[in-house]
Amino acid sequence: MHIASAIFDCSAPDLASCPDESLPEFAFIGRSNVGKSSLLNMLAGKHGLARVSPTPGFTKLINIFKMNKTWRLVDLPGYGHAHVARKDRAQFNEAVADYLQHRSNLCQVFALIDSVLPPQKIDLEFVHWLALNNIPFVLVFTKTDRVKPTEAAANMTAFNAGIAEWCQPLPPTFTCSATTQQGRSELLGQIQDKLDAIQIEVLSQPEPTPLAQEIPEEKLPPIGRGMPIRATHAKRHNPARPW
Repeated sequence: MHIASAIFDCSAPDLASCPDESLPEFAFIGRSNVGKSSLLNMLAGKHGLARVSPTPGFTKLINIFKMNKTWRLVDLPGYGHAHVARKDRAQFNEAVADYLQHRSNLCQVFALIDSVLPPQKIDLEFVHWLALNNIPFVLVFTKTDRVKPTEAAANMTAFNAGIAEWCQPLPPTFTCSATTQQGRSELLGQIQDKLDAIQIEVLSQPEPTPLAQEIPEEKLPPIGRGMPIRATHAKRHNPARPW
């Protein structure tokens, strides 16, 4: 995939403030200080698109970027930073959970995991939450330039072993480094594959018959929800940790 344009769309404090659902969205999220902003800038090929801050937990809004005028990249607030005020943390975690569970045009979540570290409980819990809520996701192990390949491989193997009970089959796994650009083509390729699948599904749908014009307006689907992005998930009980 070639990124011809990457434009900031908006920052939303909650799901209701997000743009219409007419474009497919791909969301990136991870523990604070996992290198998310640097990764997003690498993918977009645009330095400074997502603001990189030395302060962990800087992103507190749902930041949305329009890519190639055809899909959106979504930068979700990180989780697990203790220095964020408890009240604010609860507010943006609730907004993230609402977005992940109810955004109908969300195609896939890219869950970022630090490859330098052994499996962290908070990351395992978050992936468990994604699995419980049937949210489609892949794993992306970041910062591969900062660790020996054997250590990164061991950490990845241990993490997959930790989620195997909840995730069968295991989700697709990618590695990346914002410093060396490693993994960029693979991640963009994953997004392109999803976009291609959506296009095929749209083209395979039968054209509406004249009878469709007689359907009462109140029974028509909301504007922007006609694209078959993903099935609506049944509401499940949330674990104790708010996201």
